[in-house]
Amino acid sequence: MSEHNFQDTIVAVSTPVGEGGIGIVRLSGKHALKISDEFFAAKDGKKPSSFRTYTTHYGCIIDRATAKKRTTHDGQRTTDNPEPLTSFGLRPASNGAGFGAGEIVDEVILTVMKAPKSYTREDIVEINCHGGIHAVKKVLELSLRCGARLAEPGEFTKRAFLNGRIDLAQAEAVLDTIRARTDSALKVAIHQLEGGLSENVGAILEAVVDIASDIEASIDFPDEDLEPDERGMLVRKAKNVLGRLKSLIDTYSGGMVFREGVLAIICGKPNVGKSSLMNLLLKRDRVIVSPVPGTTRDTVEEMINLKGVPIRLVDTAGIIDSEDAIEKEGVKRTKKYLELADLIIFMLDYSTKISREDMDIIKLIENKKTLVVINKSDLPCKIDTGKLKMLFGDEKQIGISVSKKRNIDRLEKAILRMVWSGKFTQGEAAIVSNARHKALLDKTYGCMLSAGEALEKKTEPELVAIDLREAVFNLGLIIGRSVSEDVLDRIFEKFCIGK
Repeated sequence: MSEHNFQDTIVAVSTPVGEGGIGIVRLSGKHALKISDEFFAAKDGKKPSSFRTYTTHYGCIIDRATAKKRTTHDGQRTTDNPEPLTSFGLRPASNGAGFGAGEIVDEVILTVMKAPKSYTREDIVEINCHGGIHAVKKVLELSLRCGARLAEPGEFTKRAFLNGRIDLAQAEAVLDTIRARTDSALKVAIHQLEGGLSENVGAILEAVVDIASDIEASIDFPDEDLEPDERGMLVRKAKNVLGRLKSLIDTYSGGMVFREGVLAIICGKPNVGKSSLMNLLLKRDRVIVSPVPGTTRDTVEEMINLKGVPIRLVDTAGIIDSEDAIEKEGVKRTKKYLELADLIIFMLDYSTKISREDMDIIKLIENKKTLVVINKSDLPCKIDTGKLKMLFGDEKQIGISVSKKRNIDRLEKAILRMVWSGKFTQGEAAIVSNARHKALLDKTYGCMLSAGEALEKKTEPELVAIDLREAVFNLGLIIGRSVSEDVLDRIFEKFCIGK
């Protein structure tokens, strides 16, 4: 993206490809209005460049390159206005200039948002076409022909950042808002988009700058060493910053739950009810269920919204020893999923004893966060619950009956308890959900820890200043006060074209 001139006017389709009620083509840049003048004919004959900001206008898109030519009696060539213009109830401009000739492409609504009060702080034109591939593509082609260039992924939001409308953390929150899978994920993203995280990081940054300014002053005046009281005050300030950083870093695990979801794997030997449980949690028949063991021979993954938490739920093939090539591949994939899982839902049969296959699975998941689900609790008990309590603890097992739909609500609550583990509440003022932010906060924490220890040991202020400068730089990278073009390109290339 860096090779392009940000003085260009850009254009892109801002709606998904395919059929729909509306397709939106968006232009942004200093020539956006003049470019739309070339192909938009308003009902009142006026041009977009004359429209007031935040106004919407009905008209049509005209491809002037298709204008019919005719020859007059004196041999000169002129252009005819095509008849279809009148079918939209359009009339020529009062100055007699008319619309110009050409073929009508689509009937549209055009909206004008003039700089600086727009998404990019540039002039923006949004054209609402009929939602179809051809109409939208034609409007895009006309925009390009009249002088716009195709926007790159995230370039509209990148311009919003570069023009000072939003900071970098807010820009990244735009993508999180688009990708939010639950109401809770959307709330986290909107809070960041409104500046909740940026405000928190900015306040910590100012606190670090305050410490750094005192240290830099002592370097500028080497004859005036830091007084004990002053040094003690700086140590307390550094510890305060460390506390604030830790509080922010500690929200990351919960933030990632909302952003990426939890990978929960349902595993167990064949015919314990894994697929039936999957269908019950999904509230629809997604997986084939049969009394014949080994019906599920591959992994099946679906996303569920469990009380605001996105759960990537995976039904796996039963783990057994088999010579069948397909079953062996299914077991292999199951084991790979178990390695990646955030949560294991280990299913057992209440009406059978713990088998060798069960013990083999227990060995595979012994170091994973596991919830033991004992199905078929409506049948006579044969399983050794005491042994399970010794292996997993009483609080990590729950008896259910999928066929009777018994204790499913308790199971859902147990899954949520396992997800949060008491370490996170959604009411946090600021939540870190971005791996880039987390890495920079970790680096900042290390710098401040080093700086605080150096102050306590009365180390030379020049060495303390190095750690503080790096802390300031890292915090600046989060909100975009100090960021390279390469970093910006890596961030915005994740966006869709048109946003």
